[in-house]
Amino acid sequence: MIMTLTTTRISPDWPCQVKTPGSYDWERSAAKWLRELVPARYASYPALLRHPVLLARHAQLQVQQEVRVARTALQTARADLPRLGMPESVIEHTIKLYAAEVMQLQHIARSVRAVTQALVEHGTTR
Repeated sequence: MIMTLTTTRISPDWPCQVKTPGSYDWERSAAKWLRELVPARYASYPALLRHPVLLARHAQLQVQQEVRVARTALQTARADLPRLGMPESVIEHTIKLYAAEVMQLQHIARSVRAVTQALVEHGTTR
């Protein structure tokens, strides 16, 4: 018996927790990863459980909002934190933390877009 291997090209932003599109059970691994990105109450809604593309859409919205929050925190830290009595060393550390978080969230956003695209292309509607 000869098996042909199909290769699906995946993005460099593809999350390592999600199996390659088209492989056995990849949709389940995608849904599991996406559920970790949304608040727990959303992850249990039947429509989001049955339709991974809906879950992916919600995860995209969730991560976009988190990026906005982290950017706002970064942009306002230098003005707001001294009024809260934070020492300069804490302010500098906090600014670095927010900058790193923005970068991490942007990466997650790209990963969610890649997974969403794969779910749509593979017709995962259950």
